[in-house]
Amino acid sequence: MQMQSDRQNAGGIGDLIKLALVFIRRQYLVIIFTAVLASAASLIYLRLVSPAYTAQVQVLFENPRAQFLQKQSLLSEPIVDVTQIETQLQIIKSQATAAAVIKQLKLTDHPDFKESRPLQSWLLGWLRRWRSDPSEGAPPAPPEQPSETTIASFLDRLSAGRVGYSHVIEIAFTSSDPALAADIANAIAKAYINDQLEAKFEATRTATSWLRERLRNLGEEALTAERAVAAYKSQNNIVSPGGKPIDEQQITELNTRLATARAQSSEAAAKLSRYEALLGADPAKPSSISNLDAIGSDAMNSPIITSLRQQYLELARREAELSARVGRDHLAVVNIRNRLREFRASILDEVKRLSEISRSEAELAKQRQEEIEKRLSVAIAQSRLTNSAELTIRDLESRAKSLRGLYDTFLQQYMGSTQQESFPISETRVIFPASAAQTKSKPKAKVVLSFGLLGGLALGLLLGFVRDVMDRVFRTSSQLEAALELPCLSLVPILNMPRQQRPAARLQQTQEDSNQRILSAAPDIHRAVVGMPLSRYTEAIRAIKIAIDHSPAKTPNQVIGVTSALPNEGKTTIAASVAQLIGHSGKKVIIVDCDLRNPSLSARVVPKAVDGIIEVMNGDRPLEEVVWRDPRTTLAVLPAVPRGPVLHSSELLSDGSICKLFDRLRQNYDYVIVDLPPLSPLVDVRVTAPLIDCYVLVVEWGRTKIDVVQHALHTAPTISDSLIGAVLNKTDIRAMARYDTHRSDYYDDSHYVRYGLSSS
Repeated sequence: MQMQSDRQNAGGIGDLIKLALVFIRRQYLVIIFTAVLASAASLIYLRLVSPAYTAQVQVLFENPRAQFLQKQSLLSEPIVDVTQIETQLQIIKSQATAAAVIKQLKLTDHPDFKESRPLQSWLLGWLRRWRSDPSEGAPPAPPEQPSETTIASFLDRLSAGRVGYSHVIEIAFTSSDPALAADIANAIAKAYINDQLEAKFEATRTATSWLRERLRNLGEEALTAERAVAAYKSQNNIVSPGGKPIDEQQITELNTRLATARAQSSEAAAKLSRYEALLGADPAKPSSISNLDAIGSDAMNSPIITSLRQQYLELARREAELSARVGRDHLAVVNIRNRLREFRASILDEVKRLSEISRSEAELAKQRQEEIEKRLSVAIAQSRLTNSAELTIRDLESRAKSLRGLYDTFLQQYMGSTQQESFPISETRVIFPASAAQTKSKPKAKVVLSFGLLGGLALGLLLGFVRDVMDRVFRTSSQLEAALELPCLSLVPILNMPRQQRPAARLQQTQEDSNQRILSAAPDIHRAVVGMPLSRYTEAIRAIKIAIDHSPAKTPNQVIGVTSALPNEGKTTIAASVAQLIGHSGKKVIIVDCDLRNPSLSARVVPKAVDGIIEVMNGDRPLEEVVWRDPRTTLAVLPAVPRGPVLHSSELLSDGSICKLFDRLRQNYDYVIVDLPPLSPLVDVRVTAPLIDCYVLVVEWGRTKIDVVQHALHTAPTISDSLIGAVLNKTDIRAMARYDTHRSDYYDDSHYVRYGLSSS
C-alpha cells in the first residue's frame, strides 16, 4: 500500500511538472516578451537614473567612563537596551539634527536637496493652504532655517541602524557627490555627540543648582535638630551608656538568659521522660535493652551500662548458638537465659539511678527558669514606669541623625556633580569615520537587472496564467466532451493543400453535358477528400462518417444535419466533405442546402444555379430539374437560390411540403446531408427536428467560446437530444500538443506517415 501511495504521489508530481511545462510552451511568447520588456525597462532606468554614493560612519554607544567619575556620577548608569538604542536612532534621524547639519555645511542650495521631492512639497503646501484661513498670511520662516522640503530630502538620504546585537550604531548618508556624502555622515555623528554632551551638561548644571540649594536647607535643618537633642538632654539629665537606656539593656539580657533557661529545662524534662518510658516497660523483655539508645548520650556514656550491655549481648549470642545446636530447653541454654535476666535487671537498676539524677537536674532547671521569669517581670514592670522623656529623646536623636546622613549624601553627590561638570565626556564616540566611497551604492546594476528579469518572468507567468484562465474557447477533445457532454467525433485539421496535390477546380463541360446540371467548379477544400484520399484531413472526415454509421442509438442515420453555434465555423465545408467522401465510396448521397438566408454551399459549389429547394417546395420546378451532380462521384446537390430576402425561413422549413420532399429524398438516396444554418443567430434549426435523424455540431478550434455553444444547445433542447457528437474543426494539430498534455503523442505526424498518410 505504501509503495502504491508513493507511486501515486510521484505520478501526481510528474503530472504537475508536465502541466507546468505545457503551460510554458503555450505562453512562452508572452513570457519572453514580458521578460524582455522588463529587462529593457531596467536598462532604461539604469541609463536615466544618476548614480548615488553612500558614506558610512560607525558610532559606539555607552562609552565607558573614567573610574572616579563612575563613583561620583550624579545620574544613574542606565542599562542599554533595545528601546534605548532605538531612541538614539530616532534622535540621529530627527529634524533637529538634520537642520543643524544643513546649516553647518550650508546645504540649502545644493541640487541634491533643492530639487528633490517637488511633488510631495507641492502637495504639503497645498494641504496647508487649504486647511488654513485664506485671509491669514503664511507665518514668516525663521532666519537661516532650512525649509521643510530640504529637511525632508535630507532625511530621505539618511539612514541609521544598529549593527547586529552590538552597541554600535551605523550612520549612512547617500549623495551624488561621494566626498559630500562622507562630510555629511561625519557631521551627523559629530552633531549627535555634541547634542549628547549638551544634554548632559544641561542636566548636570540643573542638578548642581538644585543640590546647592538643597544642601543649604539640609545643613540648617540638621544643625537645628542636633541643638534640640543637646538641649533636651540637658533639661532632663538623661544619660544612656552605650547609646541605649539602662532598662532596655537589662530586659534584653534577661530575655537572653530566659531563653537559655527554657531550653535547658525542656532538654532535662525530655531526658527524664525518656528514662521514665524505659523504666515503665516490662523488664523481662529483651527489647528493653535495645531501647537504651533512645535515652541519650548519658546512658550510652555510662561505663557500667556499657560493660553490662556488652556482656549481655555476648550471652545473647551464645544462647542463640546453643539453641540452634541443642535446643531451647537444654540446661545450658536455660542457665544462659537466667544470666541474661540478671544482666537486664542490673542494667535497669543503673538506669533507675541515672533517672533520679535526671529528675534532680530537671527540677533545678525549672527553678532557674522560674527565677529568671520573675526577674524579667519585675524589669518589664519597672520599664513601663520609665519617664516618657526617653521616647522624646529617641525621636529627636533619630531626626537629627537622619538629617545629618541625608546632608552627607547630598554633599557627596554635589561634589561628584561639580567634578563631572568640569570633566566633559560623552557616552558615545566615533570608532570608524566615513570616507569618500569609490563605488556607487545605487542604482545597483546587477540587482536592477536581476529584479527586472525575474520580475518580467513573474509578470509574464502571471499574464500567461490570466490568458489561460480567460481562454474560454475549445482547445482539446476532452475539454469539448466535458463542457458539452458530447463525444468528440473527430479533430479536423486546418487543410494546407500543396499545389501539386490540389484537385482540379474546374471540369470541362462537353456538348453532351450542356443540358445537364453538372458541377463544373467547386472550391478545392470541398474536393479535398477526393483529391487527397490519404491526407490527415480525409481521415478525420472518415471518422465523422464512421460515427454517423455506428451511432450508439442503434437507429439508421440516413438524414444527417450539420450545424454550428456561430457562422463561419466551417459547417458547410464539413458537410460538403462528408458528402464527397460518401459519394466517392459509391453510395448515393445528396447534400441539401437548408441555410435559406445565407446559402453559402450553393454560392460556392453551384454559383450558376437559378432554381433550388424553394422552387421544389412551392411546386414550381420538379426535383430532378434542380439537382446538380458531380461526374467524379455520385454526389448530388440540392441548392438554395433565394430570389430576394427570405423573411419566413423557419415557416418554410416546417411546412408540410418539405416533409414530403425529405421523404422522397430518403427513398432515392442512401444518405441525405443537410447543411443547416447556425444555432445562435437564427431559430431555423429548431424546426428541422422532424426532418433530421441525427445532428453533427461543428465547433471551431481556438475561436468558438464555450459559453456560446452551451447557451446555443440549452436554447435548442430538441436539437441537443439528437446530437450524435461534435467536430472540432480547423484544428491546429501542432498546437494541440501544448494543450492536451495526456495525449500529446497522439498528434505526432509520424504515426500517420507510417501508414502512408500525409500530415495535411
